[in-house]
Amino acid sequence: MGAGALLEVRDLRKTYPLASGAFAASGRSPAAVDGVSFSLPAGETLGIVGESGCGKTTLARMLLRLIEPDSGEIDYRGQNWLQARGANLRTLRRRMQMVFQDPVASLNPRMRVGTIVAEPLAIHEASLSRAQRRQRAAAMLEAVGLGPEALDRYPHEFSGGQRQRIGIARALILRPELVVADEPVSALDVSIGAQILELLARLQSDFSLTLILISHSLPVVAQLASRVAVMQAGRFVEEGAAAQVLSAPRHPYTQSLLAAVPGIPSA
Repeated sequence: MGAGALLEVRDLRKTYPLASGAFAASGRSPAAVDGVSFSLPAGETLGIVGESGCGKTTLARMLLRLIEPDSGEIDYRGQNWLQARGANLRTLRRRMQMVFQDPVASLNPRMRVGTIVAEPLAIHEASLSRAQRRQRAAAMLEAVGLGPEALDRYPHEFSGGQRQRIGIARALILRPELVVADEPVSALDVSIGAQILELLARLQSDFSLTLILISHSLPVVAQLASRVAVMQAGRFVEEGAAAQVLSAPRHPYTQSLLAAVPGIPSA
């Protein structure tokens, strides 16, 4: 594990019990996440890649404590994130945010965009006036490429790519250090997805973000990641610098993923 890392994960595990089927009959359940460990320095982008069902989203949600692991440890800037409570929990939680896969389902259709983007401020910075929250929301929407007219419109009035920009603005409104993007472009067509990845790259630089980018697509990960972890059946089977993993993979599973992608861009 790296010294001075922003995030340290050790032996993280999560198993979901099965009510029926072969595993239940044998008294065993397959682990969604099975002993994952990694270290993430500040400012890097870790791409976690693997097929659907390999445990990527479960891992992402555990990192942000949207679900609790069965066992393992997570340290955030040297603090025990899994034991954080009360004010310390709130302080740490605002430093890490998530961009969700589905920009439609993640936005409340009954709320105006300005309210959606400013909602984390209402929770974490209650001393701000409504006008101050609106001003901050407008500035963040501008940062993701949307004008002030977006504030008073509803999510259904925007395209899928624009809705994902709104979701990114909401994630960044608290100026977090760590952003976990869970399949942020899988619901978008390729050209719009490329624009969102370019936006994430620019925002990472502008806001000094550390990114965890989760995807089933090696080309998506290749576009942004400085490091790549390949996940299969709940475990990391290969991890390393993006250039090394993408050009000279060691594990047969990584080799098979690369073989399925024609002309993957070199990192």
